[in-house]
Amino acid sequence: MTLLTTIEAASYLRVKERKLYELVSSSAIPCTKITGRWLFPKDELDRWLAGSVVRPNGMAPADPMPIVGGSHDLLLEWALRESRSGLATLPEGSEAGLNRFIQSELVAAAIHLHALHDESVDANVEALRTRSNLHDSVLIAFARREQGIVVAPRNPLGLNDIDDVVQKGARVAVRPPGAGAQLLLQALLHRRKMDLDRLVCVNPPSPTGPDIAQAIRAGRADCGIAFRAVALSAGLDFVPIVWEHFDLVIRQRHYFRRSLQAFLNFLRSPAMSQRAQELGGYDVAEAGAVRFAP
Repeated sequence: MTLLTTIEAASYLRVKERKLYELVSSSAIPCTKITGRWLFPKDELDRWLAGSVVRPNGMAPADPMPIVGGSHDLLLEWALRESRSGLATLPEGSEAGLNRFIQSELVAAAIHLHALHDESVDANVEALRTRSNLHDSVLIAFARREQGIVVAPRNPLGLNDIDDVVQKGARVAVRPPGAGAQLLLQALLHRRKMDLDRLVCVNPPSPTGPDIAQAIRAGRADCGIAFRAVALSAGLDFVPIVWEHFDLVIRQRHYFRRSLQAFLNFLRSPAMSQRAQELGGYDVAEAGAVRFAP
């Protein structure tokens, strides 16, 4: 990742430093603060610029690739393959997938967002409701998933909740920033008035849930946040925390694409229900239904 200083970012964007600080103070530009200095990820600036391009009336955005990005999921991978939809998958995490989707790099993004303050908020719906660059998208239910703490067989540390993880100094395999599981972990800590620095985090971050399971099986970590099917498939134990919505974001104009329709129709098949039951921790009763349309 290339990080630009304030001077470099202002030069790159061809604006004055004063204007750049105004954008920072209004949270209108992607940036991060490290040791008291503002830094600007160049890749994020490029996406921010692309997202603000004004197109002439009638000019359609670039056609997206036939890829479902966003969050990783075992059942999703299987369904994409078995539906013979021709859709590929690019698991990078919920927020990363949404960013690619907004830039028209993906035909759909799989998300499971979590609100920092209020667990009753449907964060997936709020993302479409509040983000202007998703105004022409629909939220399609894929499944409800059981999220929790994945631990070694027989739970040797006796971890029952996030408080135990903190108090017992358990080594935690974490996900990258913006991943749905990481958002859930941050929310659990925030609601207890704690930060990530209270945890003993294992580096580097695990790209997917199965990578968290591998870190635990290898003895590099004691636990991590993932969905139940990850624990079951790896022969690990699982401490349930919450059932979450795992959804797909699709542009309305792409909904009737042949590839997406093949995939969405498959979600209602008996094979889908059977596979969900075999993997464990899924509820696919509403799979394929429109959960929200702005």
